[in-house]
Amino acid sequence: MRVIVQRVTCADCKVDGNITGKIDKGYMILVGFGLNDDEKIAVKMAEKLSKLRVFEDEQGKMNLSIFDVGGKILSISQFTLYADCAKGNRPSFTNAKPAAEAERLYLFFDEQLRKLGLEVEEGIFGADMKISLLNDGPVTIILDSEELW
Repeated sequence: MRVIVQRVTCADCKVDGNITGKIDKGYMILVGFGLNDDEKIAVKMAEKLSKLRVFEDEQGKMNLSIFDVGGKILSISQFTLYADCAKGNRPSFTNAKPAAEAERLYLFFDEQLRKLGLEVEEGIFGADMKISLLNDGPVTIILDSEELW
């Protein structure tokens, strides 16, 4: 499982011109699942994300969590996080979990974040989404389950 975390001052997702999710301060996350990912990994990743301390404290150090700043999450499904560009110029996505399984895990992951007490807005799985965000910092963190556990 891969999650790209961007600290933002605001972000929104539009599908067909309609806003499907919108947040102020918090994280805009891109979420992708590999072939071997399952619910256990999604639970661990939700816990890891909820505990990240990447917001600045009074001394300007990244020391505060999303809870500490009252932040929210805009979660966007992103199978292209598993693109393999090793051969040729056209990416292969054979390492990405099939759509039906990935959608189920994506919704499960977002629900795990909610169970931890976070407010989560979403895009629409598989839709052509237009994401707008204002990076804060910028701070971008890559979480990869294969590197974390």
